Amino acid sequence: MAEHVRLAAGTVLAAALLLASCATGERVLDDPAGRAMGGRQAAAHRVEQLRVKVLDALPHDSKAFTEGLEMADNTLYESTGLSGASSVRAGPPDKPPTARVVLPALLFGEGITVLGRTLWQLTWRNRIAIERDVTTLAELRRVPYPDDGWGMCFQQSAHRLVTSDGSARLTFRDPGTLAKTGEVTVTEEGRPVTELNELECADAAVYVNVLPTDRIVRIDPATGAVTASIDASGLLRDDELVPGSTLNGIAAVPGTDQFLITGKFWPRLFRVAFVPAGRANRSGG
Repeated sequence: MAEHVRLAAGTVLAAALLLASCATGERVLDDPAGRAMGGRQAAAHRVEQLRVKVLDALPHDSKAFTEGLEMADNTLYESTGLSGASSVRAGPPDKPPTARVVLPALLFGEGITVLGRTLWQLTWRNRIAIERDVTTLAELRRVPYPDDGWGMCFQQSAHRLVTSDGSARLTFRDPGTLAKTGEVTVTEEGRPVTELNELECADAAVYVNVLPTDRIVRIDPATGAVTASIDASGLLRDDELVPGSTLNGIAAVPGTDQFLITGKFWPRLFRVAFVPAGRANRSGG
């Protein structure tokens, strides 16, 4: 009888654990080696269809291969890529940068995010991340980064970094060490969304540029589900498009529901709002 009681109790416990693991799509690393991970993707969610409404157009360096964009304390920070042409820069969004640091020729700059007095900058395949002084952009230290660096943002509510590597996965990291703490697979109506690139954490959501499209997706980081698909096509004129001029760069404007968006080799930076698809107006009216 006692054996049957133990078996029944074990069955109930296993069922409870299974239900708990299905409540979220996030996979949490249970030990430093990541040997034990649980959870699965949540069921498909309804995806809101949005478009950009242009509120203003600002000048942007058309030679900048934009990889990261972020606004903090009225300052726009931008990271650019390409080996031998990578940089990090900062200044007012409507004027040339007031601070700029060029990366060593072998480094390929990628995503950035600001954390108080410092800024993290990823590199693509150099296997390092660089911590910088947020004011001078001077390098403070380098830490190992064993993955491909793509996008990065800081989710303040969860006090964690969110990073991308070009796959359908978002990885969560410790903001001080960049150690992995968890991950989630991004899905849209049940299907994985790959080529996740530049990131922006805003409120409880993560906004992601999908390479090489003119589309931004809004993601629930707790489940990985895409909750909105944002059409950002048609922002540049045909004569402004050059090879490689892909949408890539999204920065929330603090204290508003607006965003700054741009792209690689784009001559303009756009201040936009995301509105239901039927209401968008490229002219801002």
